[in-house]
Amino acid sequence: MNNESLPVELILASSSKYRKSLLQRLGLPFACHSPEIDESALLSELPDDHVVRLAMQKAAVIGTKYPGAVVIGSDQLALFNGRIVGKPGTPEKAFAQLRSFSGQAVEFLTAIAVQCLDSGFTEHHTDQTVVKFRRLEDVEIERYLKKENPLDCAGSFKAESLGITLFESIDSKDPTALVGLPLIKTAAMLRRAGLWLP
Repeated sequence: MNNESLPVELILASSSKYRKSLLQRLGLPFACHSPEIDESALLSELPDDHVVRLAMQKAAVIGTKYPGAVVIGSDQLALFNGRIVGKPGTPEKAFAQLRSFSGQAVEFLTAIAVQCLDSGFTEHHTDQTVVKFRRLEDVEIERYLKKENPLDCAGSFKAESLGITLFESIDSKDPTALVGLPLIKTAAMLRRAGLWLP
């Protein structure tokens, strides 16, 4: 019996090409639906609570439309000196972010929620990754940004490609968490939700 014959629909509650690419590694058929929620932090909300709330909310929004499906929601925050770092959006902001990270550590919190409304299954987990940047010269930052243009990435880099050259070290239990979807925990939750992996 293979996964294609299992009567379980799998949905990724995201429009992120990075999360889609990661989930494809598991070899399961799935659909992508964007939850389109307000991702603003609540007043006095801690970063850990923020990522978990959004991951669960994303899964719940799509889950109400597809109650028989197993739905994956995920969210990520970057923290530098205790402050949330967003997606740069412009080359100037990306340059400023990477320049400030030179020789410093940046923490990434990546939350995942897996839910199925019909079965009542719900679990969530947060992965922590600490990235230590090496000393970066301005010309290196400029070259990197020109080559990868990571304006839609929190922290202004793509760890799965050339961004890895900016680092001194990565401290993580799951290397896929930094890209946006911690596959080790995702796979464990999907098994418990009724899908066959491997």
